[in-house]
Order: sequence, then structure tokens, then C-alpha cells
Amino acid sequence: MKSNTWTIIKKEFARFFGDRQLLFTAVILPGLLIYILYTILGSGINKMATDGMDDMVVVRIENLPENVAPLMESMPSIEVMQQPFSQEDINLLEDKGLNMVLMRFPEAFDSIVAVYDSQSGESAPNVEIYYNSANNASARVYHLLEGSLSAYEDQLSNRFDINRSDAEEAQFDMANTDDVVGGILSKLIPMLILMMIFSGVMAIAPSAIAGEKERGTIATLLVTPMKRNELALGKVVSLSGMALLSGVSSFIGIALGLPKMIQADMAGVDLGLHYTVSDYVVLLITILATVLIMASMVSILSALAKDVKNAGTMIVPFMLVMMLCGLMPMFQSGTSESLTAYLIPFFNSIQVMTSVFAHEMKWMPVIVTLAANIAYTGIAVWVLTRLFNNEKVMFSK
Repeated sequence: MKSNTWTIIKKEFARFFGDRQLLFTAVILPGLLIYILYTILGSGINKMATDGMDDMVVVRIENLPENVAPLMESMPSIEVMQQPFSQEDINLLEDKGLNMVLMRFPEAFDSIVAVYDSQSGESAPNVEIYYNSANNASARVYHLLEGSLSAYEDQLSNRFDINRSDAEEAQFDMANTDDVVGGILSKLIPMLILMMIFSGVMAIAPSAIAGEKERGTIATLLVTPMKRNELALGKVVSLSGMALLSGVSSFIGIALGLPKMIQADMAGVDLGLHYTVSDYVVLLITILATVLIMASMVSILSALAKDVKNAGTMIVPFMLVMMLCGLMPMFQSGTSESLTAYLIPFFNSIQVMTSVFAHEMKWMPVIVTLAANIAYTGIAVWVLTRLFNNEKVMFSK
């Protein structure tokens, strides 16, 4: 039995490593795609956050009050021009490449504000600020102006302070930077990981079983003096081994790309250093356990299919279910507290990966997830063996 199983394993590995295109698609590509994707996303997010931060913006102000003028002088990267503007000037702001903000105060603004009574029923003096939110520099200056004027308005009738920032070591927002960014990553990255793993498995399993049926070589294997469970075990072990290589590739891509994905230059920290060795170990074993059950289930669908094309069609609903599991963190607040949820295949892996990225990992859910996935893999191997014993399935046209 061991000899026959080992023969099947060697045959599958020889086919796998002998096909350079398959080797690249299943092993190298998943990790490479994750690394490139994380690098591009990290650079893109950082660029979006910092784009236009240092660009000079022209602020044309009509009727600038004397009491407001000092506020303008304290703002960075702006050039104040005191001159009136028309509707044509306002229309020019539709050009998103124009770094400009237009601001209009009512005439005698200081005098009106000094005598204004909110109980009189009259409308308060209105300050008009025209800008283009599609231009990052223009939008940045608009928010600066709005915030400064709101603060100035509060000072005119100030009776008490809220969260004064002049106190020594004052800190009112107690959210940890790791928690904030980790919460964002935990909703995005697990689904990307699941899809990369699935792409690696899809490159291997259909051609190994459905491809054998399509080429007719499965008949040769079935008529050899070999037990069907030996054939099934050899297929599953070899496919799992190749799929594990894909999982390791995905993990390497994550380990190398994650620091680039979560670089936080604006905050002055590198969150990649705040994930511990145990976090990476849990992430690795979760990926490997997920690969095992995924390869086994895809193998079953491949065995039921008539050819590789039919196998791809049958796997589509399976892929949609996994995508749904991957989207679940976006609609959840944290991870599930019930251990029963960690018995659900794929959903449990997503929950564990989510907890790792959100810095909320607990060992019991991890253990339940690994045990469940290994058990499901064993059941899938048994089902695949039964399929190999069914000649109607193996020789269906």
C-alpha cells in the first residue's frame, strides 16, 4: 500500500514540478501577487493621505476683517490675497488642478458680529468659502479655514472649555494607533489572503483529477493492481503538499508585504513591527490548515466533474461561498465570541485571521479552528476515496 501511494505521490510531484507554468501559477504567483498588491495599496493609501499637504494654495478673500486676519497668517502653505471676486472666478474652481480657495465675508463683519444677538431671530452673518473637494490641496485649506473660523466663533461667546489641549501631556483620544489601523486591516486582508490561496489551489487540483479523466489516463490508474484508497490517498497527499507550497508562498508574501501595506508615515510609526512572532505563527498555521481543507474539497468537486472545464464551473459556487466568508468581517464588530462559529469551515479561518490583524487573537478559537479543519480534511479524504471506488463517477462522460 505504501509503495503504491508513494508512486502516485511521486507521479503527481513530477508532473507538478515539471510544468514550469503550473509551478509559477501555483507556488510563486500567490505570494508575489500578495507582496505586489500590499506594496501598491500601501503606497497608494499613503499617497492619498499626503497628496497636496505641502502644495501652496492661493486664498482670495473679499472683505477680510481685522480680527480674522491673524488667523490667516498662522496657516501653513497658503498665500492670502485680499481682493474681490466674481461668479466667473467661482466657476474657475471647477478646474480641479487649480490650487485656490475663495472666501467672502460680509461688509463690516466685525461690527455686525459684535452686536449680533442670536435671540433676535435675525440670520447670523454668513461667511462663504468656495473650494474644490476634488483638489486635495484646496480641500485641505477649506477644512483649515472652517476649523479656524469655528474656533473663532466659539471664542466670541466662550463660557467653558472642552478638552483643552494646553494642559501638560493632555491626551483625550485614548484609541491606540495599532487598534485603529489593525481594525481596518482586519476587514480587508483576510479576504485577499483567502482569494490568493484559492487561486493557487485552483491551478493544481482540477488538472490533477478532472484532467486525468479528460485525458483518459485515470482509467489506466484504476485498472492497475492498486487499491482505490491508495490512489485517493496518493492524490490527496500530493495535492495537499503542492497546495501547502502555495500556502507558504502566500504567507511569505504577507510577511514581506504587510509592513509595506501598513506603513503609517503620517503617524510616524511602522505598525509592521507591532505584530509579534506568535501572530505570524498563528497566521501561518491557519493558512496551511485552510489550504488542506480547500485542496480536499476542490479535489472532490474535480472528481465529480467530467473534465477540467466542467470542474471550473462546479467550483464557482464554492468560490462564491468563500468570498462571502471573506466579506463577513466588514459587517461584524470584532470576531465571534461563540466557539461554535469556529467549527464552520473557511469562516473559522477568516475569524482567526481577523483576530490576528485586529490584535484580538485568543488561543482557544485558534485550537478549535485547526482541529475542525484537520477533521474536515480527513472526512474529505474519505469521501474522495469513495468517489474513486465509484466507477459511474470516474468514467462518466
